[in-house]
Amino acid sequence: MTADLNKSADKSSSLAGELAALWRSLPDKLLFFSVFTGWVLLFHFLGNSTFGYKDTPSLFGWMNYTYSISADDQHGYLVPILVLGLLCWKRKELIKLPKGTWWPALNLVVLGLLIHIAGFLVQQTRISIIAFFVGLYGLTGLVWGRQWLRATFFPCCLFVFCFPLGTLAESITFPLRLLATKITVTLAHFPLGIDVLHNGTSIWDPTGRFQYEVAAACSGLRSLTAIFAVATIYGFIEFRTNWQRLVVIAAAFPLAVLGNVVRLSTIIVAAETFGQSAGNYVHQSNVFSLLPYVPAILGLILLGRWLDRPIVPRMALETTAV
Repeated sequence: MTADLNKSADKSSSLAGELAALWRSLPDKLLFFSVFTGWVLLFHFLGNSTFGYKDTPSLFGWMNYTYSISADDQHGYLVPILVLGLLCWKRKELIKLPKGTWWPALNLVVLGLLIHIAGFLVQQTRISIIAFFVGLYGLTGLVWGRQWLRATFFPCCLFVFCFPLGTLAESITFPLRLLATKITVTLAHFPLGIDVLHNGTSIWDPTGRFQYEVAAACSGLRSLTAIFAVATIYGFIEFRTNWQRLVVIAAAFPLAVLGNVVRLSTIIVAAETFGQSAGNYVHQSNVFSLLPYVPAILGLILLGRWLDRPIVPRMALETTAV
């Protein structure tokens, strides 16, 4: 027990020491935090030109309000913490990087400013969110250099998950609901032998024992977003080639649909076996709400193992055969 505690203390002190070393390795910290503060103040006082449902000039106030009224967007609160965590994870690599002012990165800052002006003029605050993070990424490169931009590109890509869908989500959720409904009904008919009917996103038993509506909250958008984030992180951390990363990220969509179909099928099986109340319990249970993530995570693990298999060159096979 004492040895384990000592190891934990050593790891904690090592982590703290490495983070301190990363902090010391950053030149021109005063310059960066000065321009960073100016950038934040710009978007705080002139970040939002739409005052229809949230009377605030602040981009951050608008984002906070948008997140608070949409459960499908509340993961946006966690994204900055996740990005900082990944930067800490890459601390050893970041410590070794040569750092210094790199003026071409100013183009990214100007691009962010132009995107924000466009979003401000057309009253599309979501465009200004993109502008803020593009400019912020450019500021880090301006102060700490090109190599810093390359090393932090992936963590900064995760800021895309800060983009709130809001009412735009309907254009995504409705096709997802239709797709999940059709697949679930097909599975119920053939492998499971359960006679169910559907019309659009409604599923019901012909005898009237149960009926369910695959509502927007059941579309799988939350699990899709979470699985996309997990797949993106897994792809960039585990693999070094872009094609492998793209395969892992692209697999997130079918795996998320599969997970949602598994959950809907479980509800139908429960309702068919024990009645509507049992199906309702599965639908409302916090434990069963985690069900869509099980096949998705297992699928990512299996896909990762398959992609990571050593590929024997054809020449080596031919040599062996001879």
